Amino acid sequence: MLAAMSAFPLPSRSPAGAQPRSSGDACPGALRLHRADDGALARIRIPGGVLTPGQARALGDAAGRFGDGELHLTSRGNVQLRGLAPDAGTALAGLLSRAGLLPSARHERVRNVVASPLSGLDGRGTMDVGPWLDEVDRLLCGSERATALSGRFLVALDDGRGDVETLGADLTLIGHHTEALLRVGDGEAVIRIPASEGPRATLTAVEAFLDAAETFTSAYEAVARRSGGGSRPAGSGAWRVKDLPGRTADALHAEVVRRLREEGLPVVPATRPLPSGASAPDAGPVAGTDGTISLSVGVPLGRLSPDQWGLLSDAGGLRLTPWRGAVLTGLETGRADALLGELAEAGLITGPDSPWSGVGACVGRPGCAKSLADVRAQAGAAAGRVGRLPVYWSGCERRCGHPHGEWIDVVALPEGHRISHVRGDVTGRPVTVGDDPAALAAAVAAARGTRT
Repeated sequence: MLAAMSAFPLPSRSPAGAQPRSSGDACPGALRLHRADDGALARIRIPGGVLTPGQARALGDAAGRFGDGELHLTSRGNVQLRGLAPDAGTALAGLLSRAGLLPSARHERVRNVVASPLSGLDGRGTMDVGPWLDEVDRLLCGSERATALSGRFLVALDDGRGDVETLGADLTLIGHHTEALLRVGDGEAVIRIPASEGPRATLTAVEAFLDAAETFTSAYEAVARRSGGGSRPAGSGAWRVKDLPGRTADALHAEVVRRLREEGLPVVPATRPLPSGASAPDAGPVAGTDGTISLSVGVPLGRLSPDQWGLLSDAGGLRLTPWRGAVLTGLETGRADALLGELAEAGLITGPDSPWSGVGACVGRPGCAKSLADVRAQAGAAAGRVGRLPVYWSGCERRCGHPHGEWIDVVALPEGHRISHVRGDVTGRPVTVGDDPAALAAAVAAARGTRT
């Protein structure tokens, strides 16, 4: 550990603006349930959002047997079950294990991997990231060191089209023909390696991050103790690359390069600007390269009823997306046409003209005690016309599950709602609006650039 520590700069005094988190990581999982106002909550990680029909049906069964019957999609393509009894954990874990959704109990919260949902289907991108996805998950679940990752650490696998590359992942592996580009954090610096070595390099970067996080936290605590401060709970510290101070984050990139070269990989430092404007797949049919059709659908507010989930589960291959949507794969043309109509009738988003397109919200009241408003109901009341920009409604300042890139940010306040235009790290001057539904809907529509 001393050798690893020496690779990263150590603070000699408490660094302003770069402090380890003061509480342990309470991120929920399938085995660690979270107590919410509407019952216990389980979050099931699904790498790449990829589910077999049997696994999808098992999740629907779990929602009906243990929860409120609904399935809630997250901004990482995972599934949350809500309204569970406090003692449902053991039976839920058994069901998920039998379905192959819990390959490792000790790693289940760290399997946060998103992937380009149309990779290998539509002929775009420079490669199919499916093999990467399987191997990255296998390596993570086989690494004892990876069990120390926070449940918030995110790995993205982009096939070169630049869609999940924009999601603010801690590590991003990008397909570039016969090469892979590994991005550590959100800077423009990338590391060029052979594509076949991408998953191995990702695990190396994970372990380098954990060493950097441990070094930073230990050094910070040593300074704090000398200044009369106390120790921190287990699991606190730097959970994500962005939690590291600037010098340590820069050193992490250099350390990953050093370790990859030490492993014998041909490594070339390079740059790649972050793409702008990449987003969710358009809703509707997607022509495949093998003569089949895929269907991309959106899920209003990420919430699926048992009947809606049943339609998705029975269709065949299923990929959940980081934009709270789903892609149904491998359909014949006739079946795809009929199914698209069924999905639209069931209330899912099947085309660009749905008033629900681009509308998202956290769970809000009554499910969350911290929420100041029933933001899902407010979002529904305001969803009457298609907006140029996406909008996300949050019940409090935590803004759980908010998107990345550019969007209209609506946050509930004690005295009303704050509406802001967010562009990456820049937030425009906010407007505060009261709780009158008509005035709120009009203000949100104006901010989105709504079109009729």
